[in-house]
Amino acid sequence: MSVNSISLVGRVGGDVEMRYFESGSCVANCTIAVESGQKNPDGSKGAPFWFNLEMWAKTAEIAAQYVKKGGLIGVTGALKFDHWTDKTTGEARSKPVIRVNQLNLLGSKNDNQQPREEF
Repeated sequence: MSVNSISLVGRVGGDVEMRYFESGSCVANCTIAVESGQKNPDGSKGAPFWFNLEMWAKTAEIAAQYVKKGGLIGVTGALKFDHWTDKTTGEARSKPVIRVNQLNLLGSKNDNQQPREEF
């Protein structure tokens, strides 16, 4: 048995980038910063972990409408790797991406409100 599932809660690193296709489908991409839980030697917070998110269809549309830079979100999805060849160097490249199945809007930096809906 194998399981490919990841759940993260963190702050959005930038506004959502939305793309539409001739087929009518759409994809939204953004990044999320998740606290590492580690401390620096001086006791300050360690650098966050950054993740690339990919959302499709209705989840993408909701993200484009409601997810903004600095907003707090929770996501559940599957880990995948995008592969490509670097046009400049010709080297094979890859990056991990979280394909989001569930998006939870938890608020923005300035919000002191209850958690929002789940999509």
